Amino acid sequence: MPWTTPPLRTVREMVRNDVTAALSGAVLIANSVLRVMSDAMAGLAHLVLRYIDWLSQQLLPDTAETEWLDRHGNIWLVNADGTTGRKAATYAQGTVSATGQQGFVIPAATQLDILGITYETTADITMGTDPAIVPVRSLTAGAIGNADNGTSADFISPISGIDAQATVIELTGGADTETDDELRARILFRIRNPPMGGSEADYISWALSVPGVTRAWAAPEMGPGTMTVRFMMDDLRADNRGLPTPDDCIVVHDYIDTVRPVTVKDMFVEAPVPFFYSITISTLDQDTPDVRARIQNSIEEMEFEKSKPGQTMYRTWVEEAIAGTVGVNFFELDFDTTPMPEVGYMPFIGTIYYA
Repeated sequence: MPWTTPPLRTVREMVRNDVTAALSGAVLIANSVLRVMSDAMAGLAHLVLRYIDWLSQQLLPDTAETEWLDRHGNIWLVNADGTTGRKAATYAQGTVSATGQQGFVIPAATQLDILGITYETTADITMGTDPAIVPVRSLTAGAIGNADNGTSADFISPISGIDAQATVIELTGGADTETDDELRARILFRIRNPPMGGSEADYISWALSVPGVTRAWAAPEMGPGTMTVRFMMDDLRADNRGLPTPDDCIVVHDYIDTVRPVTVKDMFVEAPVPFFYSITISTLDQDTPDVRARIQNSIEEMEFEKSKPGQTMYRTWVEEAIAGTVGVNFFELDFDTTPMPEVGYMPFIGTIYYA
């Protein structure tokens, strides 16, 4: 049983007993100098014990708080960009489409406002007869800098010959700072899987060191001497079930290529292939929109914990996720355990039917 700091009352009684024992059975009268001094010593001792208890939590990464967790991360982890420890937030970048009179220039560092976030252009662009494609980057780090295609972008200061409003073509790549839970998981994975010169765990660790990557798997899918890495970006690509884009795969591939052993014949970096399965729920005791939304969320949380490329989706997992949903007391589930057609396929909940 792990040691915990005893309550102040217990420490006080221990100190009082020690004092009376040292003084051959002296009685500590209420409000006497001896009793007040004993209680004061007990208070100090209790504070020291509480500090030692807290400090013991910081010495191991599985219980460390943010400041100390960062120290563990700086010791154990090297990221794809050469930094150590927690992965920093990244800046979104992409392009917008601008219109204006031919021959007029949009200077580099021109600022735009997109949904309250400030961006700047990264090159001088001269207008032609067609709308100009202008490269831009966010000045605010994090996923907040990403924007959907077609979003309006307003030039903060008017530019002669250029229309005041542009349109987003693509703005992606902004990832939030790594959370404590994500950092803790990477540290523990690194400790449990020391570098082995190119083991499957090494490829997973290398993929996880790239900003935005939250989960990764590695296996010789294409045969002996090869390695296939599949990964997810659950926060950065949340609008696409966390599935990375082809450009994301290129970024991860290029980094792993710089650290992997040259003896590996072929190395592939791919997104998991989504395999959508459907279920039918009947006789649900509280069939309301809120309960349905919670069921969807419970199943997705279960998938996050247990799903991976090639993983069979078991009926018991789905049933357990639904049964654990707040507001669900009884239901009938129509769903059969579903294996994946190939190793690269990964199960995702598709349509939930209610009967």
